[in-house]
Amino acid sequence: MFNLMEKRQWFFLFSALLIIPGLVAMIYNTVTYGSAVKMSIDFTGGALLELRFEQPMLPAEVRQVFVDHGFPGTIVQTTVDDQTILIRTKPMEPEAKEEIVTALRASHGAVEELRFESVGPAVSTEVTQTAIIAVAVAALFILAFIIFAFRKVPHSFRYGMCAIAAMLHDILVTVGLFAIASTVLGWEADALFLTAILTVIGFSVQDTIVVFDRIRENTPKRRGEPYETVVNRSLLETIHRSLATQLNAIFVLIALLFFGGATTKQFVAVLLVGLMSGTYLSLFNAVPLLV
Repeated sequence: MFNLMEKRQWFFLFSALLIIPGLVAMIYNTVTYGSAVKMSIDFTGGALLELRFEQPMLPAEVRQVFVDHGFPGTIVQTTVDDQTILIRTKPMEPEAKEEIVTALRASHGAVEELRFESVGPAVSTEVTQTAIIAVAVAALFILAFIIFAFRKVPHSFRYGMCAIAAMLHDILVTVGLFAIASTVLGWEADALFLTAILTVIGFSVQDTIVVFDRIRENTPKRRGEPYETVVNRSLLETIHRSLATQLNAIFVLIALLFFGGATTKQFVAVLLVGLMSGTYLSLFNAVPLLV
């Protein structure tokens, strides 16, 4: 039987190599921009512009014009029909707005400006703090649940702590890679980023508990075996299930990343990185950490 647990130092080293560049990027962004990742207008506020075109428009086409004029974090969506477009972007001077509207008229025909105004942040600091508190409370409930569910297994507290450690590790990897993208590609965190992080947490914990549950089942059956052998056996018995389940979701996300809309690419990328990271961490960090 192949012993994965003998390689655990290499797994931990690989995880460190994933985390450290992200931490460096988060520190750089904090010094440069005041936060670990660049914040979009959902958090900082900006300008709201509503335009009506003579013909149906794709939001991606309108967004590209704003990107070409130095507004990469622009969010574009249709309203009542495909001819009326709502644009949220960073603070914009009237002169810059007129220049963009002129460019739109030149490329897409007549454009009617319905409104132009400054807006406050859609996602306030209070909501962000509430999300952090929710994660902390969820971690406590996860710990309590695992201690109760694994109460017949020696040191059940350790199972809970390892699951939480893997969850925090997954958050660090995902946010760290997004911080690198913020620095290199100019990505900005919006409300969808917060949603993606909370979704990633759920996937991470779910996969970890599946492996831990098999360890719980095998522990009384294999009393004569060393604990490391029992854990390794349990991991090998569940690894195919974990990979098959997660790969299905990963393939869907890859398809969305390449063929989905421009406004959802960052959201899908965060989910994809978090799902891949969570799968690896559940199998090759949480379990070796338990050993």
